[in-house]
Amino acid sequence: MTVGRRAASHGSLAALALVLACVSCLACLAAPARAAEPRFAFAVVSGVMSSEADEPAAQRLIEAIGLDPHLSFVVYDGNVKGAAERCADSLYDRRQQLLEASALPLVAIPGQHDWADCASAAAGRYDAAERLDFLRQTLFSDTTSLGRPTLTLARESEVARFRAFRENVRWEDDDTVFVGLDVVGGNNHYSDAGGRNGEFDDRAIASAFWLEHAAEYAKRHRAKALVIFVEADPNFSRYEEHADRFPWLRFTRHRKPDGYLEFKRSLVKTARSFRGPVILIHHSTHAPAGGFVIDQPLYNDKGVRVANLTRIAIAPRDPQTQWVLFDVNYGRPVPFHVTVRNTPKVLPALPAAPAEPMETPPPGASAPGQTLELEPLPGIQYVMPAAPAAMPPPASAPPPASAPPLPASEPPLLPDTFDQSPMQGAPATPASPASAASAPNGAMPPAAPNSMQGGGS
Repeated sequence: MTVGRRAASHGSLAALALVLACVSCLACLAAPARAAEPRFAFAVVSGVMSSEADEPAAQRLIEAIGLDPHLSFVVYDGNVKGAAERCADSLYDRRQQLLEASALPLVAIPGQHDWADCASAAAGRYDAAERLDFLRQTLFSDTTSLGRPTLTLARESEVARFRAFRENVRWEDDDTVFVGLDVVGGNNHYSDAGGRNGEFDDRAIASAFWLEHAAEYAKRHRAKALVIFVEADPNFSRYEEHADRFPWLRFTRHRKPDGYLEFKRSLVKTARSFRGPVILIHHSTHAPAGGFVIDQPLYNDKGVRVANLTRIAIAPRDPQTQWVLFDVNYGRPVPFHVTVRNTPKVLPALPAAPAEPMETPPPGASAPGQTLELEPLPGIQYVMPAAPAAMPPPASAPPPASAPPLPASEPPLLPDTFDQSPMQGAPATPASPASAASAPNGAMPPAAPNSMQGGGS
């Protein structure tokens, strides 16, 4: 009996050891899977240059961003010029050369001052549509981004029907699909003059097509998130006014039609088509205390909040010395982590050949950085900007290679026919409420009404 008990005891211990070994092996296998979750970062700036005096600071800001080794690319979210600057060819050429000097791929998004305001007296009374065509032939002409190395871009001009709209772009990074649209401030260049609003109508149709095309592309490629860049603040509060759907019941004075109505309808359709997180990033017309605001302001036509769409409106206190960092880590419960960064006080001097053998190049002037001293916004894991510090000179390294190109061809994602409902004056078609189905891994949980949502650590 004693021998039998000892044998059974040894057998139980061996079985327990085998179970523990299996659990340990499973843990070892799970650890690399968690480590393999995509993680990357990108920078966003907007409205940095409003006059010629801002160019040195803008150049310094772009150089500082390029020194961050963790960044994949930079997005210049509209307005490479100011409202009071003339829309001259020479100005656009000079600003494009400045952006081309970026040490990271840089994607430019059109803004209100870039073309829509060119008809004003301060901007030189140019034809706005002609200036937009000029930018399409220069700033948005290539299938790659600005900067070095470059980033391969898919442009809407590849679609035969929308060959003119080169400014609308799409690109990818680590299971995330990015799309940039020509939706600008100033009511999206909507004209209430008599006759057909041709430029606005054509651009609104093109933007809606490209946005829904990107949603279908993200769904087919099983993307973890869809990130949308526009310059304009779409004024989501007007979309919630149900009186706009019944204009015959309104007895107040006539208001100018909403130039962003079709874009907001397209956002509702996009969030319904792509069930993962949809992130809208745009320049803020206000001055948020922390440099950005994160919320979920979009409702569908039935008054139901669109739960998988999050808006991030950015407006750093000093756009010449501050930029917004987006740290994306799908291993976190809330993958998008947003912070405001400052330009360091001292940038390492870039090696350059002197003009004459005996002449020494003068050291670059250092502009003082600014540190935000603000309370964290409610509901956001807000990282206060670190105090600017001197950065060590970078070690010599060979120039980085260009980003790998996207697949040569893609099957058509949407049919050639596209709904061309009237832009204005027709009642809105009711949209289905956003589904509560679970999003892909890394989806951002829906926020409660009037709440803020931010990144985790």
